[in-house]
Amino acid sequence: MAGKGFTVKKDWDNPREHAMPAGVRVPAEMRIGPVLVAPATVLAPMAGVTDTVFRRFIRHASLFSNETGVKDRELSQVSEARPGEPGSSEIEAEVSNAQSGCGLLMTEFTSADGLSRMRESKRRRYLTFYDDEHPIGAQLFGSNAETLAEAARIVQDTGFDTVDLNLGCPAKRVVGCNGGSGLLRDLPKIGEIFKTIRRAVTIPFTVKFRMGWNDVQIVCVELARMAEAEGLNAVALHARTREQGYSGQARWEWIAAVKQAVGIPVVGNGDIRTPEDAAAMVAQTGCDAVMIGRAAAANPWIFRQIAQYTTTGSYDQPTFADRHHMIRAYFEMLLAEAEATKDLPRDARLGETAGKMKQFATWFTHGVPGGGRLRRAIYQAKTGEDVLEQVNAFFTTPPLVTDVPDDSDLAASPETALVCD
Repeated sequence: MAGKGFTVKKDWDNPREHAMPAGVRVPAEMRIGPVLVAPATVLAPMAGVTDTVFRRFIRHASLFSNETGVKDRELSQVSEARPGEPGSSEIEAEVSNAQSGCGLLMTEFTSADGLSRMRESKRRRYLTFYDDEHPIGAQLFGSNAETLAEAARIVQDTGFDTVDLNLGCPAKRVVGCNGGSGLLRDLPKIGEIFKTIRRAVTIPFTVKFRMGWNDVQIVCVELARMAEAEGLNAVALHARTREQGYSGQARWEWIAAVKQAVGIPVVGNGDIRTPEDAAAMVAQTGCDAVMIGRAAAANPWIFRQIAQYTTTGSYDQPTFADRHHMIRAYFEMLLAEAEATKDLPRDARLGETAGKMKQFATWFTHGVPGGGRLRRAIYQAKTGEDVLEQVNAFFTTPPLVTDVPDDSDLAASPETALVCD
């Protein structure tokens, strides 16, 4: 734990190595009410990470179509398309999420209280999305049923495909307001919130939660049954307790227990780093879909790799040149978004780009030969353009024979205080 919330670690505690289960793959699709999620993979909502730029980056990094057999579209085309208004897009209309390895995108988790009170301009910062992001869900947190219901109506009116309730965030500042995983200690209150939101909106309503507050108070099965009884369309379980934060092993057996207890779709979350992990979770739990968070930032290809394996039985590994192309494309998208929003009111702008670029570079170069050299260079950069220059210089110089993965500097990286769900 660090500062006001749990530190989201870049690595895993003694990660289990899974072999690809014979004959078991991530499902090709899942339905959340009328919303088709194809393939059955979900980008986890992450505070400070899953804004519209990152979501679109993942969406297009994940493009995979076995039918066409063509090489992935250049991400530079995405960075050049700068729609002027929420909901508009210059992305080619024939590109659909059915071609993407990521079946459902999620926003950053957003305060329902803040959303109901904030100006329209500020809402744009949190609720802007583009046509090529469908299907997309907005995640809310809070503890007041009526306020959450009002925020859910705003989400529905904005055009989101689903609305999700956060009962998983372990951060002190969220739990202190009885939000996130803090509500896991009050199931009657959760039941009231479920009823109120369900009456307020007609779009699919889902919930993401943890196993419980601690090992003595594991409530995930009871909570899932309550969600189904109150008309929710799906549940997602991060198989850790609030007390665990992001440490230790995710206990997938509780995902299996939830799956056995309810008839609505169950999404499994926790410790998926590779396509093998995703397939193993499905094999061990029977879950209907998998949700991926930390691994998506370190390996933006993971959704495409899962889709490739689901379709063909094998998947590609990114080359050094692929990594350069990917990180450059994302950084160019960030810079383009910052330029496009610079004249908007301050609270509607993208925000400071250099910090986001440093944060992403930290994840993305984890385990890359010579990566420590790049990270040390970009930590000294003052602007986003400087960061991009350092990245281009690093990737256009072939790795030295003596270069090895050096992650000794990661403990002091800019993202250690990041709070995610």
